[in-house]
Amino acid sequence: MSTTTYVTSVPVTNYVPGQQTQTTYITTGRAPPPPPPHVVNVVVVNQGSRWSKTATKTGTAATFAFVYAGMDMAQGLGWNLNANVPTTTEFQYSWFIGFIIGALVSALAVSFLPKKIFYGLGSIMNLIDAIIFVSAPYEYEPILAARYVGGVGIGLITVPFIIHSAEISTSNSRGTCSALEQYGLSLGIAIQVIYDSQWAGDLGMAVNRVHGIFGIVFSAFAIGSVAMAIESPIFYIRQNQEDRARASIRQLMDSWWTVERGNQAYEEAKLYVVEGTSQNVGEQIAESMMPFIKMLFFRGFVAFTISLPLSWSIETSTYMFENTFYAWPSIVFGALRLLGSLITMAVLDTVGRKFVSLLALMCMAGLMLGMAGIYGDYSNILSPYYMRQVANLGMGFQLFAGVYVCSSSAYLGEAFPLRVKPFLIGLIVCVEQVIHIVVIATFGSISAEYFYKYFVVVGILLVVGLVAFAILMPETRGTTLRKAGERFRRVHDVMAY
Repeated sequence: MSTTTYVTSVPVTNYVPGQQTQTTYITTGRAPPPPPPHVVNVVVVNQGSRWSKTATKTGTAATFAFVYAGMDMAQGLGWNLNANVPTTTEFQYSWFIGFIIGALVSALAVSFLPKKIFYGLGSIMNLIDAIIFVSAPYEYEPILAARYVGGVGIGLITVPFIIHSAEISTSNSRGTCSALEQYGLSLGIAIQVIYDSQWAGDLGMAVNRVHGIFGIVFSAFAIGSVAMAIESPIFYIRQNQEDRARASIRQLMDSWWTVERGNQAYEEAKLYVVEGTSQNVGEQIAESMMPFIKMLFFRGFVAFTISLPLSWSIETSTYMFENTFYAWPSIVFGALRLLGSLITMAVLDTVGRKFVSLLALMCMAGLMLGMAGIYGDYSNILSPYYMRQVANLGMGFQLFAGVYVCSSSAYLGEAFPLRVKPFLIGLIVCVEQVIHIVVIATFGSISAEYFYKYFVVVGILLVVGLVAFAILMPETRGTTLRKAGERFRRVHDVMAY
């Protein structure tokens, strides 16, 4: 082989028949200097901060609605200590039945109707729920009907919000925007747990009326915030409305918008729609089986983070060593869950979904089995010392429960292809509510035996889930929706980064 070197400012071709020739070019022209790296970094930061702020404002209406939903949910899961009406089994599961109805309706209609319709209608139904609580706090039938109505309202909001938040946020802010769902629920749970556990019956106001006043405030804010919602450009592209899609992108980008950046965002959204509609429903269902199985269990575990046995456990254990239900452990119980959600929102797009959720799940499993170990000796339920330990474990459990739940919202918005996404998300969140209903119906009484059986079964499930998710769940931080969907369709994905 011969080697020929040219010193030239233009390309020169050298070829010798029958020989392998290597040609080297040394140009006399001056190469342009590389662009300074800090310029690129500034652009990325601006995109993440300005666009994510707009996306977060868009989710404000749903977030206020989720706060009141968290209050309604907690009320049915044991935090109705100062009951103005009988706390029947139907009272406890009524909100979850309503949720299932609303989620099924929204899953069928969300592909054809703007998200504002669901946010507005759901918030109005929550407002009706709250008004009934204020106007008839001592009447069982109206309160029961209000809980059904409130459940339908939040069911109408949940599926559209999970889809919407994933579509309007950037790759570097999708986790935070999606986590607003669980943050709102955690805030509502904290409010219900704290005021219900500290309310004194001689204050002159029915506790249900206080519940309704909170609901009116949050529902009014939710209705007032609907106008701030910006529709997803993906929705408009699916409706063949290019001008409105581009206008939506410009609103989302806000001051970061330029023609070039707007075009890039539009082309990415259009490519996502093209890929999502190129397959028929049957093909997408087949592709979605693995993501569906993963998310069915991942989101199903959210139902175990706040449940009737957990609430009764913290209440009875507190009574054993404080001689009252109205003591500080309930306040810490609610506050730690909210703190866990806030921490996760701050790190979900930097540390990542997988590492955060696995760490939380590991701690949850250990704490759950720790409580099961104490309840394993039935006589411990009469011991103030052991019940104090149960209360401590229960409070710690809520911290990591708040950390775990936020990842589920981000994952749900990323896991499925476009055509089947609303139906599969709707089915999964309905299964979550069914788990609540089953636990309510089967957990018959407060006893060490029931606590032991529940905590052992759930603790083992969490351990199995920890191992399975470590192997199966992908890390999707910083990826586009298309790339995240591809990762979910893999059978296994061990890497956390």
